Amino acid sequence: MAAYGLYTHIASNRFRSMLLLGGLFVLIYVLVYAGALVAEVMIDSGRSVDDYLMRALHDLISASPYATIGAALWIVIAYFFHQNMIDAVTGGESVTRQQEPRLYNLLENLCISRGIPMPKLKIMDSPALNAFASGLNQRQYAVTVTTGLLRALNDQEIEAVLGHELTHIRNGDVQLMVIAVIIAGAVGFFGELFFRMFTNLSWNSTGGGWSSSSSSSSSSSSSDRKGSGGGAIIVIIIAIVLIVAAWLLSQVVKLALSRSREYLADAGSVELTKNPDAMISSLRKIENRGELPGATSAVMELCVDNPREGFADLFATHPSVQSRVDALVKFGGGHDPGPIALPDDVAASPEEGAQEPSAQCELPPPAPRGPSRGPLPGPWGDAAESAGPSQQPPLQGPIQGPWGRHF
Repeated sequence: MAAYGLYTHIASNRFRSMLLLGGLFVLIYVLVYAGALVAEVMIDSGRSVDDYLMRALHDLISASPYATIGAALWIVIAYFFHQNMIDAVTGGESVTRQQEPRLYNLLENLCISRGIPMPKLKIMDSPALNAFASGLNQRQYAVTVTTGLLRALNDQEIEAVLGHELTHIRNGDVQLMVIAVIIAGAVGFFGELFFRMFTNLSWNSTGGGWSSSSSSSSSSSSSDRKGSGGGAIIVIIIAIVLIVAAWLLSQVVKLALSRSREYLADAGSVELTKNPDAMISSLRKIENRGELPGATSAVMELCVDNPREGFADLFATHPSVQSRVDALVKFGGGHDPGPIALPDDVAASPEEGAQEPSAQCELPPPAPRGPSRGPLPGPWGDAAESAGPSQQPPLQGPIQGPWGRHF
């Protein structure tokens, strides 16, 4: 289960990134064509369907240079400012070694051990247990973790999560995911623009045609268009279908994000840390605790675990935690402790905690840190007993940031 030695996976990500960027322009042209159909109906609602389609095609050809420039400008803006947009949504703030020595040292040790350039390190103030990587080039790469993750996970588990995100960067998964977000955002923006244009139309029953709601009174005097609005209705329906289809395709783009990338990132973390049990226990702790309130679905798709699932799991961007744990046990030699209860869970249900206080699965003290150590020699108990009492001090409290104040 070697992770970023799979050059075919990296090459596939690069190819799909270029394909998705090309698909963005196609979707923009489809939206422009739909907008041209609506505009032609607003200008004259008495033509035939063929006439509308031909005129809209002529409008598309005339407007294609502007549409191309607009799409390219969107990509440029997203390329340079996507991290600022993500930080505005999540409240992530950059931290230094002086501010977070524990987290910074763990990430730096991993990077040094494999000769990986150090990405920026960010923290978001949230009780959720999650982390994600972002960026489109070497200067932009960043790893963001939540304060809840830092409080709940020990050093080995945090190191495993950081290794997971570093593998996403190394494998080229981050670029592909960010490009998918850019496409969904661009198509959503233009789709909403043209849909609003359509909602401003109103059917004039007196004159038998479509007109803008602001000019319906003047159009009502066009009695010569009586009975000629059938073609306009068909064209409006075609325009609606094109807009909806473009939006759906922009959402289906996430299917280009192969779920195998998460298995490969988990394997890459094990390759970096030599500790499959730490990756397994971190997944068990994150399981069902990674929801980021207020974060968009695009941000959740970047995270270690995405608890939001589509209909019948069709649009889920991540495999289940159980399947990922099973893969680590089978191919990585790890040991699954099963679902792990955290102190916050016990506090949320005091009755259950009072009845069975021993039911909570407590992890033993962690083994000595170090990215170059070998895999744990045995089950959780054996490995933990050889760990010794030394351990890094716990986090001294969350970093205060704008989390919760975004909109």
